[in-house]
Amino acid sequence: MFFRPGCTALLLGTLWFTTNDRTIADDGIFRAGAAAVDISPIDIGPSNPSIIAGGFLEAQATKIVDPLYVRSLVLDDGRSLMCLTVVDTCMMSRNLIDKAKAIANMQCGIPIDRMMISATHTHSAPAAMGCLGTRQDKKYADWLPGKIAESIAAAFGNVQTARIGWASIDDWHHTHNRRWIRKPEAKVVDPFGNANGLAHMHPGYQSQDVIGPSGPVDPTLSVIAVQSTSGQPIAVFANYSQHYFGSTAVSSDYYGLFCRHIATIMRQPGGGNGPFVAAISQGTSGDLMWMDYGSPSTNGSLAQYAEEVARSAEKAISKIVYKDHAPLAFVEKRIELSYRLPDETRLDWARKVAAQIQDEKPKNIPEVYAQEALFLHALQKTELKLQAIRIGDLTIAAIPNEVYSLTGLKLRSRSPGEFHFNIELANGADGYIPPPEQHALGGYTTWPARTAGLEVQAETKMVDSLVEGLETATGQQRRTRNDEHGGYAQSILAANPQQYWRLNEQDGLTASNAVATGIPAKLTSGFAWYLPGVGSGSGIGKSEALKHSEFSGPDQINRSVHLAGGKLECFSPGLQDSYSVCCWVWLGERSGASQREGTLIVGPGGETLKAVQTPEHELTLSLLGKQSTWKGRCDQWNFVALVSHGDSLRVYSNGLPEPILSATVARAKVADNFTIGEGLQGKVDEVALFARAIDSGLLKQFWDASLVQDEHNQDLAQRQQEQSERNARIKPPSFATEYADWINSLEPTWFAKLDSRPTSLQATGSVTFHPANYAHFQSGRLNGTMNKGAYSTSIWFRNELPIRSRPVTAYLFSRGPNGDALAAGDHLGIGGSYRTDCTGKLIVFNGNRRDQVLVGKAQYPPEHGSTQFLFAMVARSAFI
Repeated sequence: MFFRPGCTALLLGTLWFTTNDRTIADDGIFRAGAAAVDISPIDIGPSNPSIIAGGFLEAQATKIVDPLYVRSLVLDDGRSLMCLTVVDTCMMSRNLIDKAKAIANMQCGIPIDRMMISATHTHSAPAAMGCLGTRQDKKYADWLPGKIAESIAAAFGNVQTARIGWASIDDWHHTHNRRWIRKPEAKVVDPFGNANGLAHMHPGYQSQDVIGPSGPVDPTLSVIAVQSTSGQPIAVFANYSQHYFGSTAVSSDYYGLFCRHIATIMRQPGGGNGPFVAAISQGTSGDLMWMDYGSPSTNGSLAQYAEEVARSAEKAISKIVYKDHAPLAFVEKRIELSYRLPDETRLDWARKVAAQIQDEKPKNIPEVYAQEALFLHALQKTELKLQAIRIGDLTIAAIPNEVYSLTGLKLRSRSPGEFHFNIELANGADGYIPPPEQHALGGYTTWPARTAGLEVQAETKMVDSLVEGLETATGQQRRTRNDEHGGYAQSILAANPQQYWRLNEQDGLTASNAVATGIPAKLTSGFAWYLPGVGSGSGIGKSEALKHSEFSGPDQINRSVHLAGGKLECFSPGLQDSYSVCCWVWLGERSGASQREGTLIVGPGGETLKAVQTPEHELTLSLLGKQSTWKGRCDQWNFVALVSHGDSLRVYSNGLPEPILSATVARAKVADNFTIGEGLQGKVDEVALFARAIDSGLLKQFWDASLVQDEHNQDLAQRQQEQSERNARIKPPSFATEYADWINSLEPTWFAKLDSRPTSLQATGSVTFHPANYAHFQSGRLNGTMNKGAYSTSIWFRNELPIRSRPVTAYLFSRGPNGDALAAGDHLGIGGSYRTDCTGKLIVFNGNRRDQVLVGKAQYPPEHGSTQFLFAMVARSAFI
């Protein structure tokens, strides 16, 4: 027998030997072992706090809320060894992980290039790696590699003859896209002072500043389970794409609770931390989160969330068919990538700002990014370590980045394996890596820093390299995705279009043509691929679970492109003045109502059809300046056709038998091209061009084939039910009459019930008034004037914005110069924070310069604002 230092047990009666620093049993028997090791910080307390990672600025913790673990699963197919390890930490540098692998290799002989070590991405653990404004907790980081190696060695020591299986289930309910495309007038300002962010994280629930998510969701929850040959559970290794669900530090966030629930489900003691081990790895969640920002906020807790995800995993576990053997393969690749480097102007700014930083601890976001600019300038390049893993017909891609869900979906759709999942933040942490087209939309995950600084084409290079690795690991060619045509698409193709762009692409700058002889369309910068398409659901609220439709086949979901400054350039040589263009359009979530206008179609003769969105979130169309009276809903898909016959133009919509617009034009020349969606700010889908004028009967056939009318009817019924529920919730409180009478008896200077706008106040922004005696504010306010001197004011309020959305969740009352950047005067508000463990409290403060703040004792939970009416009052003496 062959022993290596640190191995606590080896199987008896088996010949073990080493080859290329590997310890294997060459007998074809499948074995597995698992172990968990506690990595909670030692001696933590007020005098010895831990530095906590996960925010823009550094935080500290002085207690352990729940323990942290490193969990390892070692697999041996009788020919080769490998291990999968997950660490309860935010992220780890490649250098730290390589140290852990070297120690484990010395102890157990598992080859270094057969180890995968990743982070769960808890935002409540000690900083094993410094990032943004947080320094590394060096003492903890120096201690961690040995503990990781200890877990791997213990798992190796627990190896026994085993069976293995895997399965997956789609869980749409617990993960959503957190990066939303914003209206052009609501761009986010980056740390360098540029208002260029057309997409950004965490917009708030049903914000009116956004249009829709900037990317799709990967809902797949995957599990690997191993058990002894007698059926005793050994381990469950799960994977889910959801960024994190925060907790007060020090904590493993929801990941540790999930593992405990899995242990309970499997009827195993120890909470999943031994002898049975439960682990959950991080999927491709760089743009995902548990919040559904397209719906009202909910009151779910971390504990509830963890249990519900575990119950979803239970459904996947119940589907597993265990195998006595599964061949293993492990391919490791390295690619060198450049950083997006600061230019001389940015460097000059960064040096000046960074000179103010003390102890390498930035105190605000500009200082963070100034310091990061200097880091990128010094680093220039980096090397990524990528891994492609095979376990039977399951494949895994391991990535040292926080990648978008679209990247994960690309890898899954192209992997040769029948089952596939991805593990991010594996073998290092090289920051966010958006798909190339997302860079043009800006936002936090594109701001140059070590956390988001790689070259624009990094994602494409990484995907190509990983798919090549998966081909090598499986010995099979990658899968290719071909559009499946549902009833609507078949109806279009049966009508012999000249061009038909279905817009189901995952990447690139061109849209393929469903017509064999057709020409690809080109996309200009400012768009997002692979959003939910017409007929397949919205990905939001009750339509969050996407499905196949009459547009897509039974094994596909219809997709669309979101245009945010970009457009679709379409070519069709030899086009005459008789033609028809059909497409589907969607202009934004219901909350994002605004007055917007974009060009839907520019015809080959220059004729222009515009889509106009009203403040009531209705859609009308405008042809050559003439606006229709037809009204569609902007948050529904609408079918639009522009039909040209000689000098006559007609516009049809949603299967109506008569045109909603018509015009006569004189065209000097018909070009070979037309455009879709210039300045549109919304989604388009299923663009078809016919080299003839189509009659309304055929257009009605297309509309009927889509079955979208049924979806509209269901949506109308849902709206009516929601309105009924809202009306029931907002009945006037029983004290309304008595309270108003009592207030009036006090002879107030001014009293408003707010069932309508008071004549003495000016409403700015979005403020609506309800007969139930209250005003509803969505980024709006009421402005007025008052006399100088002493005053008292009281207000009833219901806050619906989550406390952790921003430092001040709401300004209930302000007295001072309007628009003053320093906020001089008196302010009554609700204090919040970007921290996940914050508790909102009523605050009274005098401006941003004086730092005079009074904090009340009333508390609001961090997950959500108060959903009940509450009372607040502020008074001031004339002599203070």
